[in-house]
Amino acid sequence: MAKTRIFGIVLAGGEGKRLMPLTSDRAKPAVPFGGGYRLIDFAISNLVNSGLRHIVVLTQYKSHSLDRHISQTWHLSPMLGQYITSVPAQQRLGKRWFTGSADAILQSLNLVGDEQPDIIVVVGADHVYRMDFRQMIDSHIASGLPATVAAVRQPVELADQFGVILPSSDSSVIEKLLEKPTDPQPLADDPTQVLASMGNYVFDTKALVDAVKADGDRTDSSHDMGGDIIPAFVSQGKAGYYDFTLGTIPGATDRDRCYWRDVGTIDSYYDAHMDLIAALPIFNLYNSEWPTFTQQLNLAPAKFVRDSANTLSQVVDSIVSLGVLVVGGFVIRSVLGPRTFVDSGARLDHAITFDGVKIGAGAQVNKAILDKFVTVEPGATVGIDRDLDIRRGFTVTDSGITVVEKNTRISP
Repeated sequence: MAKTRIFGIVLAGGEGKRLMPLTSDRAKPAVPFGGGYRLIDFAISNLVNSGLRHIVVLTQYKSHSLDRHISQTWHLSPMLGQYITSVPAQQRLGKRWFTGSADAILQSLNLVGDEQPDIIVVVGADHVYRMDFRQMIDSHIASGLPATVAAVRQPVELADQFGVILPSSDSSVIEKLLEKPTDPQPLADDPTQVLASMGNYVFDTKALVDAVKADGDRTDSSHDMGGDIIPAFVSQGKAGYYDFTLGTIPGATDRDRCYWRDVGTIDSYYDAHMDLIAALPIFNLYNSEWPTFTQQLNLAPAKFVRDSANTLSQVVDSIVSLGVLVVGGFVIRSVLGPRTFVDSGARLDHAITFDGVKIGAGAQVNKAILDKFVTVEPGATVGIDRDLDIRRGFTVTDSGITVVEKNTRISP
């Protein structure tokens, strides 16, 4: 029997408006996460760990740092015909950019023609999770349906944040797909949960090609995979679902096996970081049997030393990246990105820093996200006085998270 050819497409052209200002200078999938990772690393790692070796990343919005990260990080064996490559919008169908995720695939069908796969796996690039796509592909093939949607169980009270799947009572066919319903129908086997679409799909190649071509001819379409393509399959009774929470991952525990987080807002992005730093984390970055890969920076190990007054550095319940230097500072429940410097008497509490952040002596940072190369001068504060932060022009969420844009210098 001929081997099934599988092609992976990562949709990474999103602007990520709800993550502003973290996306003011970069694409959403390029936003740093968990110290040394980028959001896109989770999607690609899942595909690679699942055995996929022919993967394209469709990019568009402010894609320079994303393209650079992919080119510097993701190298497979060209001798074996393996590749992961970013593909920018090429205007193959006229002088226009991608108008939606389905249009991105329509304008990239030359890649499908070159690869000639039997099955196409389409995934988003901005979720944090572990998933074995081989199990979903096996489920897709067994169903005999042309399209399969990955679904994750979510609390019924969160249904208005997702596309909700109503499964058929006697099969894995999707009966209805509801967009952010306010009065959802819970699952029959658990009245506290609904099935939410994860934005990951498996298609028979011809079915996907035909669907995006038909969608491209419509003037009333937003040309979106979740909003237009999948509903078209559902309306014909040709879309099934795969329950992600029933899958297994090597090295996973019951606590983190079903973890999935949409980090599309500042609050959810911040909360996902807090999930990482518990003694028994809800999402475990240290699962070596299903690793999350990223670029390994050529930096010195992190170091915690006394200051000139012999004050000890203290780092508690935190993740610390390569190149971090703490000199007599105090760090609690924080995630420090590469080359973060914390000076004498400074205090970081529930904070997230990106690459090259500098925290001056005696400065205080609380419940804040500091983008790349932010400098907090000695004695200055962030996240302590909400009104002051707003007057400075910082983003402050309703829940009290302060976000400081890249290259900002903060004075006392």
